[in-house]
Amino acid sequence: MTCAVLFDWDGTLADTREVIVATFQEVSRSVGVSVSAEFIERRIGTGAAQTFRDILQTAGKPFDDELIKRFLEKKIQAEMSMSRKVKLFPGALTLLEALQGKIGIALASMNNRAVIEDLLNAMNIRDCFEVTLTVEEVSKFKPDPEIFLKTASKLKCPPANCVVVEDSIFGVQAAKAAEMNCIAVLTGVYKREELEAANPGLIVDSLTEKQKILDFILK
Repeated sequence: MTCAVLFDWDGTLADTREVIVATFQEVSRSVGVSVSAEFIERRIGTGAAQTFRDILQTAGKPFDDELIKRFLEKKIQAEMSMSRKVKLFPGALTLLEALQGKIGIALASMNNRAVIEDLLNAMNIRDCFEVTLTVEEVSKFKPDPEIFLKTASKLKCPPANCVVVEDSIFGVQAAKAAEMNCIAVLTGVYKREELEAANPGLIVDSLTEKQKILDFILK
């Protein structure tokens, strides 16, 4: 029996793509690097530090941990300054409300805590989640299952009794590696056939398919 549902944030509950792309591009331009939206989009969910490493390595630019740290600080500030552009996907709030009191609910995001806390407070949905984990609390990035396993532990729910809701291949792979059930939602950048290859338990077009999602989670 399912005892907890673990939601990803970027591309799953919230439409953050425009803001994430813009902030990565803004910070990258500060060192003369131009990066395409697609390059960034295909890495959403793996953690900003790793994405910056990929950007700089691809551009042949030298970098060290201190530079990555400065980039992260700039990105966090830029992302928070654009927070009003971030909206919940249709069906997200209704789904969260439908799950309240029925099951443990957590947010497991590879975004930074300052950004997540700012958005949750602005949207007045912080209380929807019993547990919120962010990239600062893990040492490994998706598709490694660390963030999901730590979240399940905080909820005191065995991994096998958790359902993850994700939009990315990395997220589905991480859920599978954690031996958790997984719902993939087609609100990110990945096509249905790409997500099907990762073998989630269910694929939905959007969170508006509330009953189908609830039936899967609460079965």
